[in-house]
Amino acid sequence: MAHVVVLGAGIGGLTAAYDMKEQLRPGDTLTVISENPYFQFTPSNPWVAVNWRSREDITFDMAPYVEKKDINLVSTAAKRVHPDKNQVELADGKIVSYDFLIIATGPKLAFEEVEGAGPEHHTNSICTVNHAVKAAQAWDGFVNDPGHIVVGALQGASCYGPAYEFAMIMDTDLRRRKIRSKVPMTFVTAEPYIGHLGLGGVGDSKGMMESTLRDKHIKWICNAKVTKVEAGKMFVTEHDDEGKPKKEHELAFKYSMMLPAFKGVDAVFGIEGLTNPRGFILIDEFQRNPKFKNIYSIGVCVAIPPVEATPVPTGTPKTGYMIESMVTATVHNIRRVIDGQDPDQKASWNAVCLADFGDNGAAFVAIPQIPPRNVSWFKKGKWVHLAKIGFEKYFIRKMKKGNTEPVYEKYVLKLMGVVRLK
Repeated sequence: MAHVVVLGAGIGGLTAAYDMKEQLRPGDTLTVISENPYFQFTPSNPWVAVNWRSREDITFDMAPYVEKKDINLVSTAAKRVHPDKNQVELADGKIVSYDFLIIATGPKLAFEEVEGAGPEHHTNSICTVNHAVKAAQAWDGFVNDPGHIVVGALQGASCYGPAYEFAMIMDTDLRRRKIRSKVPMTFVTAEPYIGHLGLGGVGDSKGMMESTLRDKHIKWICNAKVTKVEAGKMFVTEHDDEGKPKKEHELAFKYSMMLPAFKGVDAVFGIEGLTNPRGFILIDEFQRNPKFKNIYSIGVCVAIPPVEATPVPTGTPKTGYMIESMVTATVHNIRRVIDGQDPDQKASWNAVCLADFGDNGAAFVAIPQIPPRNVSWFKKGKWVHLAKIGFEKYFIRKMKKGNTEPVYEKYVLKLMGVVRLK
């Protein structure tokens, strides 16, 4: 009988656990390893950071729900994966052996790459619910003594949508409080232009996002490399199209949120043949590691090259639809291998995103993710704001029920009017 272990229990990991359980034979076993006992719906973190949501609204304890599916839950952080032994070593010293391993850890947040950055220093984060709660506490103080906001993404970042979302959500919250006029705002990003998104732009994302920032009186600095952050001050080097320093900026701020670059987590970092130099998991077209063929990987921790070279380094985002497609391919391929067959399912690496702007929003579809594309679609409207609220409730309910339906195809793409992507 086969024992499958899923390392990580975020949107990708918990989805993979539920889908893998449906694929296993009677007698096969499934274990989920997670450093947290709770599931968190990460896309709602920007709302938590301005107190539009609470921690309780977007998290739930996983144990009662996974146990109903006869899935073992180990709520202990992984210390190290030992692929040569087919083992995961836990932080408490215990060992979990596996026949197949699905790595879905998400990233390590590389704040240490910029001096003074991160929630332990001088900038806030919305990458985890804990960070968002801390950012909300800082927000409470800020709105009572407002000033300049600096928001955006550090060099090497690969997830730009939440930075735009949070800038717009802060704008909306400040307008509702009738103090927006007291808050200058600057968007600082490693992207070569506004709306690049790590994807080389999608449709007219450049024009539409620039127009949105202008309408909301948000200044911006692109091709930006943050050299260091001090209390209340950010040092930014703006580069030209050749990647040469063009202008130095010293930005004083009362509140800042900067998304970091990502790396692989410590449990896998530096394992030869398993990861690239940044610690992301190497995979073939079937989501399988080329060296350790009983290890598969999904989600943000997967190694994907940048869409294009940029003057300041930018990464490539992994959106929810892409992760869902990775999950589907992975669980089917593992079942085929269990049955003595070769894997044959490939993920559809298409980018689909709903970005909330507080009282409206933007949605985009890039098929495939890397240009040239068959579909390049970008739209704005209040319907996106309402759709994301509905999607949050829909997805959390799905996770509690252990529903294995393809949520992005059933919900997001249906809303966008995209019927078939394949």
